[in-house]
Amino acid sequence: MEHRRRGLDLVVDALACPLCRSVVVTTTSAVVCENGHAFDIARQGYVSLTTGRATAGDTAEMIEARDRFLGAGHYDPIVDAVVDAVPSSAAGLAVDVGGGTGYHLARVLTARGGLDGIVLDTSKPAVRRAARAHPRLGAVVADAWAGLPLRTGVAAVVLSVFAPRNPAETLRVLREDGVLVVVTPTPRHLAELVSAVGLVSVDDRKEERLARQLARFDLEGSIDLEYPITLDRRAAVDDVLMGPSGHHADAAAIAAALESLPDPLSTTVSVTVSVFRPTPTGGPDAPAADVGGPA
Repeated sequence: MEHRRRGLDLVVDALACPLCRSVVVTTTSAVVCENGHAFDIARQGYVSLTTGRATAGDTAEMIEARDRFLGAGHYDPIVDAVVDAVPSSAAGLAVDVGGGTGYHLARVLTARGGLDGIVLDTSKPAVRRAARAHPRLGAVVADAWAGLPLRTGVAAVVLSVFAPRNPAETLRVLREDGVLVVVTPTPRHLAELVSAVGLVSVDDRKEERLARQLARFDLEGSIDLEYPITLDRRAAVDDVLMGPSGHHADAAAIAAALESLPDPLSTTVSVTVSVFRPTPTGGPDAPAADVGGPA
């Protein structure tokens, strides 16, 4: 356990108690705040910093599907674009909100030696894997909608990769000179799978909604990334299962829905990678922006 929790010990100074927001320290077996609230460190090396019942996270089956799919390299160009979006001089803390298994953040930490990292996610199966994704990565179960268990102004980088965003909390924890890297799908993303399985399609006004959500950030730049991939039936099922549909259908049901499609299947990955910085006139003391829902 000591080896697995090394990343957590590295980043504990950035954490805050979810109950009283005071600073915390690690003991032999727990994260404890100065007011005595204690949170056990799991044997896998992660800690759960939640105040009650959190939003349901991805299941173990969904996380296994994500591990297989990402491990096969299908989204590696996206990961490369995320790494490129993080300044080479970045130093301090990188936080991946909704970071799942830590796949993206681990690659960022490998490429940017001046950063340590924290993955925040509601899924315990995901966070268990994140805890061993990189030696400079700490893994925390947390619900972004209940507030991030982080101190104000601790993050040099925040990642939001296919994940819901809490703009007010992101602004609070991000340094004034920090960067927010956001990956969002375009309406063309995985269009063949969307139509076959009945996935929720991407709103044509998604960019408008993103700009409204992040009204207290300045867009520094963005790139559209689009490329074809070929998926066998197992990979196609994994791609669907690791997303929101995995909460409502199992692998067999998804495979049945894909029966009408060719095996292997050619489809298109289409995303936008955007870099934002806090608007200079904003800051933690400015009026809170509308959090909104997942985008």
